[in-house]
Amino acid sequence: MRNIKRAFWVMLIVLTTLWLMAEPMVFQPANFFALRGMMSQYSGVIAMAAMSVAMILALRPRWPERWFGGLDKMYRLHKWLGIAALVVSVIHWLWSEGPKWAVGWGWLAPPVRGQRPPVENPIEQVFMTLRGPAEGLGEWAFYAAVLLIALALVKHFPYRLFYKTHRLLAVVYLVLVFHAVVLTTFSYWTSPIGLVMAVLVAAGTYVSVTVLLRRVGAGRQVHGKIASLQYYPGVRALEAEIDVPQGWPGRRPGQFAFAMSDRSEGAHPYTIASAWNDKSRRITFVAKELGDHTSRLREKLQVGQEVRIEGPYGCFDFDNGQARQIWIGGGIGITPFIAGMKHLAQERDVHPDQPYPLVDLFHTTAEYDATAIDKLKADALAAGIRLHVLIDARDGLLTGERIRDAVPEWREASIWFCGPAGFGEALRNDFAAQGMPVEERFHQELFAMR
Repeated sequence: MRNIKRAFWVMLIVLTTLWLMAEPMVFQPANFFALRGMMSQYSGVIAMAAMSVAMILALRPRWPERWFGGLDKMYRLHKWLGIAALVVSVIHWLWSEGPKWAVGWGWLAPPVRGQRPPVENPIEQVFMTLRGPAEGLGEWAFYAAVLLIALALVKHFPYRLFYKTHRLLAVVYLVLVFHAVVLTTFSYWTSPIGLVMAVLVAAGTYVSVTVLLRRVGAGRQVHGKIASLQYYPGVRALEAEIDVPQGWPGRRPGQFAFAMSDRSEGAHPYTIASAWNDKSRRITFVAKELGDHTSRLREKLQVGQEVRIEGPYGCFDFDNGQARQIWIGGGIGITPFIAGMKHLAQERDVHPDQPYPLVDLFHTTAEYDATAIDKLKADALAAGIRLHVLIDARDGLLTGERIRDAVPEWREASIWFCGPAGFGEALRNDFAAQGMPVEERFHQELFAMR
């Protein structure tokens, strides 16, 4: 989380600094309408930059994933940038429209417009002729962007509709690029802020075309085939084993992939709940019935059916050099730890003399399925992991204090958490209050891609 916060604020600070270099008179405006013009430019620059970087992250680039801490953290930054673009776009619109209202209501005197100096640059002359269409199209694109971003933030908006409507932002973005390029102060384009914005909107334009052509992640996709399906009624979860062909690069334990069985529904992210074996080339997903899509999987999926897999992604891989580890899986958040246990068991078989981390795994759940728990116990035994299963109704809720009582060496451990975000935040704050350096030791999967 620390790196995505840094990236967000550093981006805003750098853009603001570069804009101030191009517009130093902002602190001494000739009048209100001069200030209005400069603030409209500033808010437009920030909104377009935030949307452009959000578009770039939508491409799911691999190169910054390790620094950010995984694609899940990058999607959190993508969300923050979308919210920032929404808020600053509204401010931009208010700077544009508000003074017009004030003049109409008699609160402000209309601006005195002198004669414009002649425009000699032929490119600027073309931009001048396009100002009317750019303003009109930009206003309608703004309304569309506000609606689409707001819908994306509504958790209960069905994913299949979110998948379709969110892609429309690529079209809106292209219209806003036209709006921004034409209406940005022409002198900016030869300054550092103009060069940065040119790179950002060019990259965003490329991503928009890629999104519209449905080519996001195309180079990391393979077509697998469902080998087996098992349903666990007690926890309302479906386990699917999928055979993947050559081309799938394997993965580290704890990573996830996007799987698509229905083109109209789009790809959904699922944690991989298995260790990788290059000979069998099989991966396992476990999906809990949490929404409209996952509730229908048991009826829609069949053995032998083709599934498109993209990935793997994520850095939730238990690799931080700590010899003592605490794993906490809340509900379906147990899936990355299943993969971790299977990986450890596989490594112990191949390299029995090597030292391995000492791990306590806490699985807390409101639901119970005897078959699923028996499998979990067998995996823990094979991996040499101490398993603690807590059923809420029987054992009460898991707390930081209960974990510390069960693991006296907790101060030397790293904690890996996957589960409800609020539960994870509560545990993080609890351990921070006890003096644990949570920025380095508490690792949380932010498994929310919208």
